[in-house]
Amino acid sequence: MSTHLVVFDVDGTLVDSQVHILASMQHAYAALGLTPPARDAVLGIVGLSLPVAIARLAPDLSQADQAQLVADYKTGFAAQRAESLSPLYPGAVEMLDHLARDPSLLLGIATGKSRRGLDHIVQAHGWQGRFVTLQVADDHPSKPHPSMLHACLSETGIPASRAVMVGDTRFDMEMAQAAGLAGLGVSWGYHPAQALGARVIDDFAELPAALEEIWAGAAE
Repeated sequence: MSTHLVVFDVDGTLVDSQVHILASMQHAYAALGLTPPARDAVLGIVGLSLPVAIARLAPDLSQADQAQLVADYKTGFAAQRAESLSPLYPGAVEMLDHLARDPSLLLGIATGKSRRGLDHIVQAHGWQGRFVTLQVADDHPSKPHPSMLHACLSETGIPASRAVMVGDTRFDMEMAQAAGLAGLGVSWGYHPAQALGARVIDDFAELPAALEEIWAGAAE
């Protein structure tokens, strides 16, 4: 019987998609004749739903121009995705395989990607059936709203005390806190490790021990 749930973010946690993200943002801004934001600014909004991210990056633009940036970004990202697949982070495949062999664990995803974008990733990496709950930006308010994680818990029947959110941004950690889950940061993603709280791992190999420590603490 499955007793615990591990929910993963995608971009910056499992998949290193920054090349596609940066190129798509440059495409979107160039289409409006605008100078694109700096790299750190773009990576700083990864994890948010795209309209929310664009509104933060370009708060002085009209809603119409923001909507056009969103549309052009999607067009650019689709073109990037058609040309190449964003790589997985080292150790991601091995760790997902390891966790999937544990009958006491369920795996889920909570991502700011669209359903179409996540479906592409799942199919490309042969992850069909690997994750029992898949939450995307199309169906929920943007992170850090806890809606995605509430849905993960509802669909799996796992209580928040036996679930962990694994992510690379402060939005992931804030979402976990809002939903009553433990948050576990990864240092290889797009936000500085110091922004993720006290519990951060530097390698996927550290994940099983970190999960055991979290759940042991919750049981005390």
